[in-house]
Order: sequence, then structure tokens, then C-alpha cells
Amino acid sequence: MNLWPPLLLFLSVVVVLMAGYPVAFTLGGVALLFAWISTALGLFDPVFLDALPSRLYGIMTNQTLLAVPLFVFMGVMLERSRLAEELLETMSRLFGRRPGGLAFAVVIVGMLLAASTGIVGATVVTMGLLSLPTMLKRGYDPALSCGTICASGTLGQIIPPSIILVLLGDVLSSAYQQAQLEQGVFSPDTVSVGDLFIGAVIPGLILVGLYLLYLAGVSVFRPARMPRDPDDETAVGTGQMLKVLLPPLLLMVAVLGSIMAGMATPTEAASVGAVGAMLLAALNRQFTLDRLRDVMRTTVRVSSMVFMILIGAALFSLTFRGLGGDDAVHEVLTHLPGGVFGAVVVVMAVMFVLGFVLDFIEITFVVVPIVGPVLLTLGLDPVWLGIMIAINLQTSFLTPPFGFALFYLRGVAPPEVRTADIYRGVAPYIVIQLLTLALLAAWPRLATWLPDLVYQ
Repeated sequence: MNLWPPLLLFLSVVVVLMAGYPVAFTLGGVALLFAWISTALGLFDPVFLDALPSRLYGIMTNQTLLAVPLFVFMGVMLERSRLAEELLETMSRLFGRRPGGLAFAVVIVGMLLAASTGIVGATVVTMGLLSLPTMLKRGYDPALSCGTICASGTLGQIIPPSIILVLLGDVLSSAYQQAQLEQGVFSPDTVSVGDLFIGAVIPGLILVGLYLLYLAGVSVFRPARMPRDPDDETAVGTGQMLKVLLPPLLLMVAVLGSIMAGMATPTEAASVGAVGAMLLAALNRQFTLDRLRDVMRTTVRVSSMVFMILIGAALFSLTFRGLGGDDAVHEVLTHLPGGVFGAVVVVMAVMFVLGFVLDFIEITFVVVPIVGPVLLTLGLDPVWLGIMIAINLQTSFLTPPFGFALFYLRGVAPPEVRTADIYRGVAPYIVIQLLTLALLAAWPRLATWLPDLVYQ
């Protein structure tokens, strides 16, 4: 078997992406170039590209992917409605009189924003603009402040409704069916976005709990790094707490609760979330026609990017398969030392490294369709695999020197905050992420128990 053509195709795509070319056009353009050259050399049968129209029609009629623009609309609308500002102000007043109170508030608000918006970049930037100057003013260690904001902002990767879980759910569903067909199962089981949403709940809460536990330890053993604010003696009334916390919590319940109760599909729940986001904006007196136009333009831009990448990824996958890439990957992964464990470790390591240079959308549409069917053929649970991939990419986005979350925060951090402070600050959270990955690897039921319980 000739491994070089598919390997060169993959490496060429990575190199061109690192050069800064648009993702969608890179995937499609490089794939077509390789198809043309390989056809001339007798290495590629152009009949593989005949499947492209049906692939594109499948994208156009895919009900699951309708959730993408709806969740994007929900997240952008909430970002524009001053939800984060009110949450952070109230939480900081609630915890402000305790050592490390503001850091606790940042983590909790990051969790609520993750469950409300699911957009990592927006959350990191918003939290950086709102909380970092205040934390520095109160004497917080710059490294700890930056690390807490970056880690809290990336919770949108794993806490539903997460855009990455929507895309992963669609890709893994196809990979799971392909794996079962290769095993001779002609009535294959399915895995849905709802499965991944429910499966991510416990790992996401574990991650938040470990973040808070780490901050509690710092507040006890090194309180000078996160001092209490002696001037913050303003109590928060129950009415104020309910006014700020109840709307996002109700939105979370409406979106996730409807899925878990079997009352709505993820796409239908996304539409509920979009309407709920507009209602929250109206309650905050932030809903205007100009803001609605701005939100809709942003939604169209982001959604167009996602679907253009999907089209480019379809071209790439057809060319990769025509060059024998699927068989090559299957051959390599099934003959690695350590069996299934070795294959998972290698795939996770490769995705971790690729997360330095590629966005999660690119990895989801390029890498997962290649390795997913092989890993699922080896007997892995698709929900567990999806949650492992999501947390792995979340860890990659935090890891210096190329983590995307670090760049987001660097862009809005005050000049006195050094890049080295950001790198030092995220180190403990990277350890926490890796610990969560290890727990999930040791006890897969952390991801699969709740979906099994709900769907029973």
C-alpha cells in the first residue's frame, strides 16, 4: 500500500493553512490539485469526485446542521445584550468579600456564558475586557488572573450547547454508521448531537469543579495571589441575584432540558434558544433593530464560513479516500503497539498538536472523518470518543505557545500584562484538563452514563 499520496495531501493542506490561506478554499483547492496530478500519474480514479453533488445535497438537507446558525445567533445576541457584564458584576459582589472571590466569580460566569453562548472566542474576549482590569486593580496575580480567564472562556468547548459538539455530533454520526457497515451491521445504531450534549454535562461539571477546587487551594495556601477586596462590602439581595441569574438559567433549562426530556431535537432546541436570547435582550432593553441587523450579519458570516468549510472538506475527503487514505489510516492504527489504547493515544496526541495551528472546525471536518471510522470499528463508544476529542481540543487551545485562547486574551489584555504571565497562568489549568482527560479515559461511564439513563 502506498502511504505517500494521502500523507502528502494531508501535509500540504496543513502547510497551506499555516501560510494563512482561507480554510474552505485551501481544503477544496489543494484536494482538486492533488486529484488532477494523481489522475495524470494513474494514482487516482476521478470517479470518486462523482459523489460530490450528493455530498453537497446531503449538507443542504442536513437537519442537524441547521442548529449551527441558530446557536451562533443565540450566542451573538446574548453577547450583545450585556448579559456577561451583569453576571460578572453580581457574582463579584456575591464573592468579593472572600479571598479569591473575583476569581470564583469569573469561573462561574464563564460556565454560565458557555452554557448560554457556546462561542469560545467571544467569551474569552468579553471576560478579558470586563474582569482582567478589575482583577489587576484589586491586586490579583497577573498570571493567575489570565489563566483563570482563559480557562473559563474555553468552557464553551465542552459545556453544551457547544458549536463543536454540534459539528462533532454530525461527523461522528456518519463515522459511526460507516464503521458499523464495515462490520457487517446493516441496521446501524445512530449517535446524535443530543447524545453528545447530554454526555458532556458530567465531564463539564467535573472540569468546573476542579477549577474551583484549585482556586480554593490557592486562596488558602497563597492568599496574597488573590486578595479580598476590603472596600467591597455591598451585599447582594436575593431579588438582585434572581434577576441576574434566573434568565440565563431558564435559557439553559429550555435548551438542554427540552433535549434531555425528549421534547425537542437539538435543532428545535436551538431555535428555542435563539428566541430566548432575543427575549433576554429585550428584557435588558438591548434589543433594537440595529442590534438585530448586526447580530444577523455576524451569524451569516460565521455560518457561511462553517458551510464553506464543509464543502471544502467534502472535496478533501473524497480525494483522500480515492488516494487510499482510509485504508492507510486503518492499516496504521490497527497495527500500532498497545492495540486500541495505543491507537487512541496516538490520535489524541496528533489532534492535540494540530490544535496549535488548526481551528476546531478544521480538525472536526478534516481529521475526525479520517480517524473516526477506524477508532469506532475498534469498539469505542462514539459519545465517549466525541467528549474526549472536545476536551483534548480544549486543552490544546490553552497550551502555549500557540493556543488560540491565549491569542484572544493577549489581544485585549493591558500592556502591563506580559505574554509570559498568560503562559504561566494557564499551566495549572492545563494540568487540570489533562487530569479530566485521564479520569474520562479511566472511567468512560462519566460520559456515557447520563445518555444511557436519559434514553432508557
